[in-house]
Amino acid sequence: MKRRTSARVTRAARDIGDHLVAWRKLLGLTAEQVSERAGVARSTYRRLEQGELGVSMDTYLNVLRALGQLDNVVTAIDPYETDLGRARADQQLPKRVR
Repeated sequence: MKRRTSARVTRAARDIGDHLVAWRKLLGLTAEQVSERAGVARSTYRRLEQGELGVSMDTYLNVLRALGQLDNVVTAIDPYETDLGRARADQQLPKRVR
């Protein structure tokens, strides 16, 4: 049984798509150039820009790499980069090896 997508997730997908468009334009790239650099079909890239769900994680990550934003996204979701994550790391998680 397929779960219904929440409005919040749908809105976030649209916002991410808008951000991809903004990064592409700031970099002076066409959708075709980004899709080529990411190794994805132009139609798939357009789906991302339009905020459609169901595009693979691999595709998102390759597009982020092509736009030079992959490291920023990885850092943004790293719990050890937050005050809460650092404060609770010793309590909740095994020691992190760097």
